[in-house]
Amino acid sequence: MLSPDSKPRCLLHMDVSARVQGSYSRQLTQTFVNQWQLANPNHQIIYRDIGSTPIPHIDQAWVAAYESEPEDRTSEMQAAIALSNTLIDELFAADCYVVGMPMYNLTVPSTFKAYLDQVCRRDRTLQIVNGIPKGQLADKKLLVITTRKYNYRVGSGREERDFLAPYLSAIFNVLGLTDITYIHADQLALSNMEREHSLADATTAIHQLALTF
Repeated sequence: MLSPDSKPRCLLHMDVSARVQGSYSRQLTQTFVNQWQLANPNHQIIYRDIGSTPIPHIDQAWVAAYESEPEDRTSEMQAAIALSNTLIDELFAADCYVVGMPMYNLTVPSTFKAYLDQVCRRDRTLQIVNGIPKGQLADKKLLVITTRKYNYRVGSGREERDFLAPYLSAIFNVLGLTDITYIHADQLALSNMEREHSLADATTAIHQLALTF
């Protein structure tokens, strides 16, 4: 039993789907969060809805702020990079992350790419040591729950078209995060039976993982 003064575990919950009503990825992330809360009664949740409130793309003002030393940033530069700092603060505050990630055109939604561009920064999430980037998220855990119309797993014949999981693994590895788990709900464009079977399998995996995540 946790003592009253023990440090709460913090989960960053992100939804990326542009769809709100009827979104399978949102349903599955919420299932995970509900189970995780039961397993972690002393907890905190940070929620970021990237699908409904898209992250803006970086622009010239952002780049100027990023390339300037913090003490040299004007008030305009500070404003331009403020959201980036908030998003990075969320990453550092959380112990673990769950992301509901639909596949759009074989890869991540553009809204999540915009998010990554905001948080991949050599002055915060990366440190350059002897010319080599060293990620600062090494002690974190990530669960990505994907929803996909078809099966892109190894052996499916479509694995070479999966630019979602390989990309996410690569970019988060750069940030130092290597403890990544994927749960796929796929074949969602097929028959009702196949879709429900895939969702049931994903839900079972989610319930099991949430107990130890």
